[in-house]
Amino acid sequence: MAAHLRRRLPALLARAARSSVAIAQRELATPSILESCVPAASPFLMDKMTGGPSIPPTAQRGFAASAAAASKSKIARRGPDGRQEPHGGKLVNLMVTDQKEKEELLASCKGVKMDLNERQSCDVEVLAVGGFSPLEGFMTEDVYNYVVDNMRLPGSDLLFGLPVVMDTFDPSIQVGQRVALHYHGEVLAVMEVESKWQPDKVKETFKCYGSSSLEHPGTLMVATERGPWYIGGKVWGFTIPRRVFPCKTPAEVRAELAPHIDVVAFQCRNPVHRAHYELFSRSLFAENVGEDGIVLVHPTCGPTQADDVPGPVRYETYLVLKEEKHDPRVQWAYLPYSMHMAGPREAIQHMILRKNYGCTHFIIGRDMAGSKSSRTGDDFYGPYDAQDFAKLHSAELGMDTVPSLNLVYTEEEGYVTADVATEKGYHLKKLSGTEFRRKLRAGEDIPEWFAFKSVVEVLRKHIDDKA
Repeated sequence: MAAHLRRRLPALLARAARSSVAIAQRELATPSILESCVPAASPFLMDKMTGGPSIPPTAQRGFAASAAAASKSKIARRGPDGRQEPHGGKLVNLMVTDQKEKEELLASCKGVKMDLNERQSCDVEVLAVGGFSPLEGFMTEDVYNYVVDNMRLPGSDLLFGLPVVMDTFDPSIQVGQRVALHYHGEVLAVMEVESKWQPDKVKETFKCYGSSSLEHPGTLMVATERGPWYIGGKVWGFTIPRRVFPCKTPAEVRAELAPHIDVVAFQCRNPVHRAHYELFSRSLFAENVGEDGIVLVHPTCGPTQADDVPGPVRYETYLVLKEEKHDPRVQWAYLPYSMHMAGPREAIQHMILRKNYGCTHFIIGRDMAGSKSSRTGDDFYGPYDAQDFAKLHSAELGMDTVPSLNLVYTEEEGYVTADVATEKGYHLKKLSGTEFRRKLRAGEDIPEWFAFKSVVEVLRKHIDDKA
């Protein structure tokens, strides 16, 4: 358990004795996710449980403090082409290019079809182009259960953060059938149904998200958006969804990356503001990143949380910023992934995805893929849980981590790390997200130290279009 949770444990156990099991589970959500993902014999888990050695405090505060420990850590596994080796050793491509084969596959469906929602279309696309390598289809029941319980694929025991499943409300779909997967009038893929089952969604969400409470956005999605049945089996990709934001395949992104260089992935699900840009720009100076390294800004443009900026609008903000900065060491690509807000286990999922897209390093932000209770506003995960969990599995994944700097804006020197600002007694400037959104809606000036003017203009246009 993280130190802050270890300090709270006695009080939480006392509270659990007085209160319901549901409350105890919610309060202990973060320890449960770590305990469910790490084998019982793991020194990490045993140390956390017994109060023994733990990750040094400096390693929890960003790469500036932990650079000595991470220095020269070149753990990426490069293939013969000098680029990062895909997860499992081979980049999967499920796309069918032969027209006759497509016609035969479609005929084999015998009229059985499913209309996909946006989340499902994202999963089909990422699966078909190899983003979820080494998967060659949606997980069957035995694979799903093994991943939920162990965060690994059965047989190979390869790490895999979250289950990749297709859900349905259709009781008539049966094992042995082939199903045409439609989205907005187009056939995205054909799927062979090898397995159909009713999942234990309470177990799935508790194991994967650390909470089965509907206050968690991922749990709410699983409980209310997904159908009562999951189906698994091989997939043949036909076409890519037509989106406002074009998403290059892993093979296409890899082809644009020079061999034998470090590629630092920056994941985000919101518009990039000044602090974000400073953060990923400075990651190139981390001691475990080569001098000729580059950053791949790789935002998720699929569904996220209900109150997030819509994907097409986010994409437009990225375009104007890319044009404005025109930085040769910063490349951009877009990922049609739907977020689960699953904290530590989703950090592993993101590292696997970016590994398949050719990245060697991954920036782990504070409270990455974190979420808050829709009722109380309390965080489901600790601020450094995802960082610690990613570091724990970094070597096995073959992906270096670059923990994010805690940057603040000062009157004296602009952006510096918080510890430098404190040490030198600098005067901080702050603007909360709530105040930023208020100013945005009201048409008030937003300081350029906080947000890029070009990004603000796009966001204001979106507000005006909605009005």
